[in-house]
Amino acid sequence: MIRYNMKIIFSGRFIWFLLAAFAFFLIFAIQMVWNNVIFSEVVVYSLLIFPGILLIFYPTVFGIQSDDDSRMLEILFGIPNYRYKVWLVRLLLIYILVFLMIVLFSFVASVLLYRVDVLEMAYQLMYPVIFMGSLSFMFSTVIKNGNGTAVIVILIGVALLMIQNNIARTQWNVFLNPFQLPTNYNEIIWQGIVTKNRIFLGVGSVIFILYGLYNLQKREKFV
Repeated sequence: MIRYNMKIIFSGRFIWFLLAAFAFFLIFAIQMVWNNVIFSEVVVYSLLIFPGILLIFYPTVFGIQSDDDSRMLEILFGIPNYRYKVWLVRLLLIYILVFLMIVLFSFVASVLLYRVDVLEMAYQLMYPVIFMGSLSFMFSTVIKNGNGTAVIVILIGVALLMIQNNIARTQWNVFLNPFQLPTNYNEIIWQGIVTKNRIFLGVGSVIFILYGLYNLQKREKFV
């Protein structure tokens, strides 16, 4: 099962998304150095969040379509409850794989740009990354088409960015930077907001995954 899921994860265009994520990381890093940006944990977090979301994008958006294209959906639905194990293991493998890649990116940033706690940085980045990945998985079970899911997820991402300034200092900001203590904010109050934000993202991710698995019970809509 792990071997099958790894084959699906790395199939198609995933390698291009991996290369694109690293390219964006390098381009933005070079641009910041060129503009004499003063690096800090805040800047490194902002630099890595987009590559992280880009890494999670393809395998969660196109996973079910890959099963359909490889004619595995009918087989998976023919085995009672086996489909849940397949997709849960796949999501777990995706999140572990992306975490390791973010650790690598954080290490590179720590060596070349600004020294950070690599594991802490990767841990904090995984909250919005897993949230967006779980959201993508849920919509993939509703739309059942990779390209359609991609459009919806991108539109949601753009909408979240557009309203970010209005909710920047609240627990509802999906892209909240936990290292960026706002001016005139008490550190204890800010830590409380960050904790609530992480709970919000964690609970949201679980709900998205459960709803996605619930949708997978509707066999006739997939095969």
